[in-house]
Amino acid sequence: MDVVVVGGGGLTGRCCVRDLAESRVFDHIRVADLDGDLARKASERAGGEPRVRWEVIDVRDPRAMSHLLEGARVCVNAVQYRFNLEIMEACLASGVDYLDFGGLYHMTRRQLAWDDRFRDGGRLAVPGFGQVPGISNVLARAATDDMVAVDSIIIRDGWRDLTVGGPDFVFTWSPSTFLDEMMMPAIAWIDGAYREFPPMSEPETFEFPAPIGTIPLYRTLHSEPATLPSSLAPLAPRNVEWREGGSGIDVLRLLAQLGLGGEEPITVDGAPVVPRRVLLELLRSRKLLGYPEGVQVDDVEVTDVEVRGRTSAGPLVRHATAAFHSKPEWGAAATEYAVGIAGSIGAILIAQGAVHGVGVVPPERAIPAGPMRSLLRDRGVVTRISPPEAPLTSLDRASK
Repeated sequence: MDVVVVGGGGLTGRCCVRDLAESRVFDHIRVADLDGDLARKASERAGGEPRVRWEVIDVRDPRAMSHLLEGARVCVNAVQYRFNLEIMEACLASGVDYLDFGGLYHMTRRQLAWDDRFRDGGRLAVPGFGQVPGISNVLARAATDDMVAVDSIIIRDGWRDLTVGGPDFVFTWSPSTFLDEMMMPAIAWIDGAYREFPPMSEPETFEFPAPIGTIPLYRTLHSEPATLPSSLAPLAPRNVEWREGGSGIDVLRLLAQLGLGGEEPITVDGAPVVPRRVLLELLRSRKLLGYPEGVQVDDVEVTDVEVRGRTSAGPLVRHATAAFHSKPEWGAAATEYAVGIAGSIGAILIAQGAVHGVGVVPPERAIPAGPMRSLLRDRGVVTRISPPEAPLTSLDRASK
């Protein structure tokens, strides 16, 4: 039984590959990336054994994708979200189940429109099963299981970088996706309808467990509001929204405000220049995509899903939380590790038959919360749903 990881050489893809290799559920792991050097390094980090092989792939090439996917059980898409539909098309044509790390709301909505195609093809696609979206969605669903009505769901995500001797600023996730979050209008489900808000608007302060502490959070564009209102329609949620903040977000905001995330050419000394391409090349040349080799990564991230609703016993406020730590022995920041292992866990659950159904199914309806939480704990990620469980008050790593 084989698994394919496209974008397997990237920051999150390489963590997915390594976790898949260590889990030993799949007979073979195919690591594919447009950058062959990154794919090779990801394969080597995963043990470099014959079970893990790498190759160069352009996901826009249907023939190459067909060859890559032949005979595979599931494909994990760790490529930048704008290529989700191309990879879904290839998986559908090859009869391979699919999951990705998110579609930044608009792409997710386009993916959901392919539900009939995947049903007709007898295949499953899970859009947005990474850390956030993904784990956040499943926890939101689990937190509402005994409710008879939901008033609001607010997903808050905060992080803090404690790394000593590292760069002042570094991207631990796709810079293009992050820039889109900073530049595109945020969309939230408010009073039973979708509304747009300016990006990085309506800041609020929120207290996370130490060492994150009290930090400002902002509304940004994200995928959770794209699926949770419909998935929880029987509970008639009135409000669903996403907020985020932490180390470096003000730098991201400034880059966006300066127009450095723009994709329309501007004229500089008589020549057309695309600001985002210049910024991405600067990040690559200055080695700010992931932490440099030799730096001991130390950061932490917490997702807090606040659900206000009603059970048969009366009104209830519940918090579902997950604490994510860096993985220094992998050289991976918290986000890189969390997203990567989420993709691995999703692929494992699909392969083991714990995920049922066909069509395009959001993670909150596809991924069982119990097995997910158990596999996360095996990987050092603590989750809590309180009440009834004790609230998250410590960010100590889970014992393995």
